[in-house]
Amino acid sequence: MRTILCYGDSNTHGQIPGGTPLDRYTLLQRWPGVLARELGKGWHIIEEGLSGRTTVHDDPIEGALKNGRTYLRPCLMSHAPLDLVIIMLGTNDLKARFGQPASEVAMGIGCLIHDIKELSPGPDGTVPEIMVVSPPPMLDDIKEWENIFKSAQQKSHELALQFEIMSDSLEVHFFDAGSVSTCDPLDGFHINAQAHENLGVALAREVEAIGWK
Repeated sequence: MRTILCYGDSNTHGQIPGGTPLDRYTLLQRWPGVLARELGKGWHIIEEGLSGRTTVHDDPIEGALKNGRTYLRPCLMSHAPLDLVIIMLGTNDLKARFGQPASEVAMGIGCLIHDIKELSPGPDGTVPEIMVVSPPPMLDDIKEWENIFKSAQQKSHELALQFEIMSDSLEVHFFDAGSVSTCDPLDGFHINAQAHENLGVALAREVEAIGWK
């Protein structure tokens, strides 16, 4: 049995576009659930999504619990041994309160990769496979979220390139979610059920392509 940890924000949590964190797609509709269906028996998929989660930042408004780096280590230790860790974060780092360019969001992803490698929560204390997934770019119209994400739309289009550069430099896998899915017009930064389906199927093929030794 191989185990995959899916570590992300509200789009891993399965938040329905235009809804609240309590408005979620069903377990089977969310992309980790689709991934589990596609990979089939022999795989254990752990869904770990939190609305508002950042890469490395304590959120001064939503709280320190949104810091993805703080929770990553205990999460890895709870679920070890892990064969693969999939990270899909970055959108919340683009909130105006953090003032981060896309390149620094990628540096935050790099910190998470470093922590995974250092902890080595893979089988027999090895480093697990790591896959960075860049979130789909935000739409221009993000409704009432415009002030919170002011000027984030353009930066969100830069995440895929910056994440790919970071992934290549740290020798981990990379996938651009924007190549198979888009955000929903209801709020402009959450993905809908069809996008979850597309992403889960595509990631299953990426996982299979790793070619486990």
